[in-house]
Amino acid sequence: MDPLNKIVDTYCEAFDGVFVRLLVTAENRELLKRAAFSATALPSTVFGEAEGGVEAYTSDTPDGRPGAIIQLWAMSAEILEKEFGKRVRQGILVVPTTRVFDAFPEVKGEGTVDVMGRVGHCGDGYETRLSAFGRTMISVPLMMGDFLIEEKVQVGRGVMGGNIWILCDSEKSALEAGEKALEAIRNVPGVVTPFDICSAGSKVETNYPEIGPTTNHPYCPTLRDRIPDSKVPEGVLSIPEIVIDGVNLEAVKRAMSAGLRAVAGLPGVRALSAGNYGGKLGKYHIRLHDIV
Repeated sequence: MDPLNKIVDTYCEAFDGVFVRLLVTAENRELLKRAAFSATALPSTVFGEAEGGVEAYTSDTPDGRPGAIIQLWAMSAEILEKEFGKRVRQGILVVPTTRVFDAFPEVKGEGTVDVMGRVGHCGDGYETRLSAFGRTMISVPLMMGDFLIEEKVQVGRGVMGGNIWILCDSEKSALEAGEKALEAIRNVPGVVTPFDICSAGSKVETNYPEIGPTTNHPYCPTLRDRIPDSKVPEGVLSIPEIVIDGVNLEAVKRAMSAGLRAVAGLPGVRALSAGNYGGKLGKYHIRLHDIV
């Protein structure tokens, strides 16, 4: 049987978002990883904040040091600018030896963030502008030397919420398939997976609106025999979700296709699907059968 026959005839529902794409560098890989993970951790767009991820590691950097390309995403430019300041100051600036460069794709952005106002003035008036590495940088004096960040950081509009669901026969199979999907998706330029392997798909309708989206109960395997509206197929015990944000719709489609194809032939994978909300959430409806 063709393993792609496991793909359910459905679609994922994605929506517009805004993002910055940054190149973070540091003196060594351990410091770099700490900064990249700190700045992109705790996805929280459902609480009106931001989410992000590491797109790639690279040695092609302006200062010749180890680098990581990261993306930060939000639902509006206003939220993004605030979150940019918070995550750069608290996630990157505090890690010794780090620098930040704009890494926006080779297209014109839709504006810029106020880097001086959100990050530069952390120097309390002692910050300066200088030319370095072929760029205009803001230099913020710190107790362990100066933190450098590029003065101009562009904002772009892309697509958030692309996703695939991997219906598996065990938790072990789910974890293995999730890692396999992530490995394939990381080879696609321009995308990040803010949750990596996500165990908690949510839904729009909720009994507790005061806390935001709640568990997508029809797809919880442990509820299969307890609720009348379960949609979990027999033999499925774990359903990891991979959420994808990308610089454009095509990048998201390529990443979804790569993830689906990477896991379709795995023995523990019973079916492949995606999350949608009947058109209530986003204007992009990406049919799985159209991208594989």
